[in-house]
Amino acid sequence: MIVAARERRRLGTEIKDPLRQLSLQLTLLNRQVVGHLQLNDADLSCLELLTRRGPLSPSALARLAGLHPATVTGVLDRLERGGWVARERDAADRRAVTVRALRDRDAELVRLYPGMNATMDEVFADYTDAELQLLAGFLRRTTEAGQQATDRLAED
Repeated sequence: MIVAARERRRLGTEIKDPLRQLSLQLTLLNRQVVGHLQLNDADLSCLELLTRRGPLSPSALARLAGLHPATVTGVLDRLERGGWVARERDAADRRAVTVRALRDRDAELVRLYPGMNATMDEVFADYTDAELQLLAGFLRRTTEAGQQATDRLAED
């Protein structure tokens, strides 16, 4: 029983360590991308949130990104100047603003990731469809765990 528990912890570590390494490597890749786009890390994170979550108010974006509202104002100013997002005023309440990602520059962003995408396609080729489904489920659950951990820290 003790040996089985020790082996399970070891296997967990064998998964957690590469996930941390992956996180670091993706951070480094994203830094290269933002350098090419003349943005910064927070800008790319906010743009990704707007792209994935749909139009958001600046305050909702600040909460999701874990950033101070004043910081998000600067981020949105840069993204708007760069043609990445548009701020839209609510017709009924002119004080209410919604921000949406513009698709005009998507190709420019996507072209910076082809090396990663091509390499990932090569990695996928080594797995069966069933294994890929298992990995996709694992990554979804891992992402949810990360979101929950982020939410807990944000509440403190």
